[in-house]
Amino acid sequence: MMAKFIFASDRAKQPPHKLMTNHEKNYTWHKVADIGELPEGRVKTVTATTRSMALTHVNGQYAAMENHCPHQGGPLGEGSIEKGSDGQCWLRCPWHGWDFDPLTGKPPGGHEDSGQEMFPVDVRSDGIYLAIEAEPERDLTISDVMAQTMVNWGVKSVFGMVGHSNLGLADALRTQEARGMLNYYGIRHEGAAAFACAGYAKASGQPAACLTIAGPGATNLLTGLWDCKVDRAPALALTGQVNVQVLGPGAFQDIDLASAFDAVADYSQTVLHTSKHAELMSLACKNAIVNRTPAHLIFPDDVQTLPAKAESKAGSPTGRMGNQAITPAEDDIRKAMDMIHQYNRPIIIVGYGAKNSMPAVVELAEKLNAPVLTTFKGKGQIPDVHPLAAGVLGRSGTPIASWFMNECDLILVFGASFSNHTGITEKRPIIQVDFDPMALGKFHAVTLPIWGEIEITAKIFNDKLDSSHQTINQRLELKDRWDIWRNEKQSRRSDHTGKGINSAFIFDSLSRLIPHNAIIAVDVGNNTYSFGRYFECKEQSILMSGYLGSIGFSFPAAMGAWAATQDIDNLKGRPIVSISGDGGFGQYLADFTTAVKYEMNITHILLNNHQLGKITKEQRAAEWEVWQTSLHNLNFSAYAQLCDAFGVRVVKQEQLDETIRTALEHPGPALVEIMSDPNLI
Repeated sequence: MMAKFIFASDRAKQPPHKLMTNHEKNYTWHKVADIGELPEGRVKTVTATTRSMALTHVNGQYAAMENHCPHQGGPLGEGSIEKGSDGQCWLRCPWHGWDFDPLTGKPPGGHEDSGQEMFPVDVRSDGIYLAIEAEPERDLTISDVMAQTMVNWGVKSVFGMVGHSNLGLADALRTQEARGMLNYYGIRHEGAAAFACAGYAKASGQPAACLTIAGPGATNLLTGLWDCKVDRAPALALTGQVNVQVLGPGAFQDIDLASAFDAVADYSQTVLHTSKHAELMSLACKNAIVNRTPAHLIFPDDVQTLPAKAESKAGSPTGRMGNQAITPAEDDIRKAMDMIHQYNRPIIIVGYGAKNSMPAVVELAEKLNAPVLTTFKGKGQIPDVHPLAAGVLGRSGTPIASWFMNECDLILVFGASFSNHTGITEKRPIIQVDFDPMALGKFHAVTLPIWGEIEITAKIFNDKLDSSHQTINQRLELKDRWDIWRNEKQSRRSDHTGKGINSAFIFDSLSRLIPHNAIIAVDVGNNTYSFGRYFECKEQSILMSGYLGSIGFSFPAAMGAWAATQDIDNLKGRPIVSISGDGGFGQYLADFTTAVKYEMNITHILLNNHQLGKITKEQRAAEWEVWQTSLHNLNFSAYAQLCDAFGVRVVKQEQLDETIRTALEHPGPALVEIMSDPNLI
């Protein structure tokens, strides 16, 4: 039944606050506009609770009607009041020109029972009020079941952008957030959402989710999800899609998302009205967690809000996950022990895959007197102050690590992928241990590949190692090599060409000042190579775009790491630091405002040399002309201040320490812009 509506001219005829008939007693009044806010002859969209209505002001009277045109849902509140040839006023839909009487909602020639739904209007001294019927409790939808399942599997944070083709799913996520079950972070670019998922997973080992619309929103995720895939980081992508009935012919923003995500997502499925909805989400979460990879679900717009079946229940990991500890074969253990006992100058190389197994690996190193070298992705997994630490091996590494690889007679490799950037020699006997059988001998044959969970395997090695086996104690040699390198770094601190602060000086300050328990996200470029060489880790965790090497990674990854510190108990309270060059920070510059909005306590160190320095270096090394690597930058510190964050530009060495200290102490987003020398890296 059409609700009664009140014109302004009728206000005096109505007893105060008795404007509704008995059947309207369940209506509630909501102020939607101030007096004088809507000029004569105009229409605007107003909202009360979640209802959207078109408020009109014509001939001194106000009226309110359903905002959606019955043709294709066009927003009548964005239309216009037009006068016909007979002087009659009409409200015209902005999409296809359908007309309605602005005071009755009826179309031209409309019958008594046709036209738009109307709502009671009351003009009061303090504004325009509308009455709407109290909304019934929302029915459980397919999206609700899937969102609850996702939460049950431990997904606690979602990064994304709400849009027209994911509104039903977004409302299900809103409901979970309102219940305190997850945190939602609205980003400025979907690529930042995917990299935030990467940072979250690399910091915690657990997946976060990213939410987008169909078409371009979904495709913007691909770079960050590829970073997750190649670095074995779990992530969950939730993408909207066009309505099922227009899927395929080429409707607006209709692209084949299943094909687009096929290569990057080990599991990618479209949610249909006939699907087993909780099962789809359970399988997506399980694939992400077990295979340490992105999983993807496609949500057609019209499926998201369908009522869930009465018997629908959310899924959970109970009974779906076995113990993933892999014990190596006894024969492989015996062969490994035989090899170890043949050599007296072994080294251990650890990669990112050994991140959660380091106590057992370090115990083995101490028994073997073996220097521990790390890949760049494994930087910081053993403190550089440990007597057996040899630093990073490879292009981003130290001369210490290179020295001991050249001098060793046996290499034990735990959780490393043998990247060409690391450069593990093939000229020594190699025992390689990995939980991923495809990583064993990935690029070339090794002497003894062992499939096993790294911590379990290292513990078995420790238990079976013959105490009578004597190896050379390389600790004093390590100390000497560190002394040589630290003296070299100290001498480089004074290098100066007048073009900015040199990297040795910058990373010496950061080594001393960044808290020992910080999580540090680093970017790609010369700043990252310098970080690998000069920064000395204590107990910090380092996050990077390892195999993909994507510029722009660090700041959105730091946002993800910060979110993980809000969700994961053993990460709570850890400081978050991001380090990038000017080229990298410019990639997702707008999402600095995201950090401000959610009060993320992130300190960003930005090395500004006004160029893509790594590319300049590569052009020169290959004897090309230096071309198109210069950058026209804004004042990044001033930009941070405009975003209502801490921002300071450092141009002199003597300013650096105090500025970094102040930024680290600032309780929110902070940016330290360091004018750096592009050549002294």
